[in-house]
Amino acid sequence: MRISSRPLASAAKVSRRCLVSGRVQGVFYRATAADKARELGLDGYARNLPDGRVEVLACGEPRAVDTFTDWLWVGSSSSKVAAVQVAEAESPPASGFAAR
Repeated sequence: MRISSRPLASAAKVSRRCLVSGRVQGVFYRATAADKARELGLDGYARNLPDGRVEVLACGEPRAVDTFTDWLWVGSSSSKVAAVQVAEAESPPASGFAAR
């Protein structure tokens, strides 16, 4: 019997665009989100929007993306999240996760 050294196929990746509102700018929310996303092996970014929200794009394994979108409600120790809107999105063009 021959044993294959190829890894098993992974589940399809998903991408979600999240808009986070509340006290989320100037409180290390983006940096903390980037750390959590990297811990979960996600690609994407977190960036401030002019209206005071933070836009987050998360791409990766479905379970990891779900865990991350749940975490967005927690944020940094100084943040106070009021709402998280989640929608399906296209995959990010590059790998890794950045706080922009």
